[in-house]
Amino acid sequence: MTEAAPLAETHRLTEARSPEPALLGQRARHRADADPTPHAGESAPTGSLPAGLLRTARPKQWVKNVLVVAAPAAAGQLFTVHALTELALVLALFTACSAAVYLVNDARDAEADRAHPTKRHRPVAAGQVPVPVAYAVGGTLAVLAPAAAAWLTTPAVAVLLAAYLAMQLAYCVSLKHVLVVDLVIVTTGFLMRAVIGGLALGIPLSRWFLITTGFGALFMVSAKRYSEAVQMAGTAGATRALLTEYTTGYLRFVWQLAAGVAVLGYCLWALEEGGVPHTSVLPWRQLSVVAFILAVLRYAVFADRGTAGEPEEVVLGDRALALIGLAWLTMYGLAVADW
Repeated sequence: MTEAAPLAETHRLTEARSPEPALLGQRARHRADADPTPHAGESAPTGSLPAGLLRTARPKQWVKNVLVVAAPAAAGQLFTVHALTELALVLALFTACSAAVYLVNDARDAEADRAHPTKRHRPVAAGQVPVPVAYAVGGTLAVLAPAAAAWLTTPAVAVLLAAYLAMQLAYCVSLKHVLVVDLVIVTTGFLMRAVIGGLALGIPLSRWFLITTGFGALFMVSAKRYSEAVQMAGTAGATRALLTEYTTGYLRFVWQLAAGVAVLGYCLWALEEGGVPHTSVLPWRQLSVVAFILAVLRYAVFADRGTAGEPEEVVLGDRALALIGLAWLTMYGLAVADW
């Protein structure tokens, strides 16, 4: 056998073991498709600017603003033309304020969000909405909403909206990194939503309404924080840096305390003197306590498991909790109608 023969045989075997260039290209494309993470030098995701601004404004979170009807509903003054018109305007203004806060928050956190596995898909972090545009639109809404409130509604509404914006923007800048204060600010945001409807219509706010609403909001906020802490335990890069400073034991204590005070406040309202019905067949005001406590206990199941995320997702995602909430709302409405 000549010397060229072994060399030819070796070359033939090497070619047999080597994948075809086309196959290598297919594998490279498959790996690129499987890893959607943008790399340095790649172009930002495309998409329309208005759609990106809308996504940044968090439409799913707007359901929280429905709380503006809480005080008029509690006072039995909801279903009048004046009330519905005024509350629709207040709802729109509060939604504009919350959208402004989300836009400024995402613009400020864009750099940090790009390093997060989920938040990097937010329109500002992904480059769909330029940071200056997010700041500009958010700032414009933050100025126009209180100004429109001062012109179209009462001065008290305008002041409350301005206070909400100042508090939430301070939260975005620094207060979200302060222990306990962050819980108080988020809770106060819920309470402001519940109070503003009463201010718009000049309705006196019951002390039991404020206690139950405030501590009910703290219950849901601290339950959400507790769930985040449980899910992120032992994981680097928590969604909120402050979660590393809270202990799960402390957050559990907070949501349990808040749940207890909310239930106590509601019971005192339902059983206080003057709450006995005169025309109803059944004592709806007192019976609503059962549904309220069942709702709190059911929600606490998710809090204890560490799966209590956004309150609206918990309520709408659990059929039993949604039915309990509907039963409570029905009994509460019948109680208010009997006043």
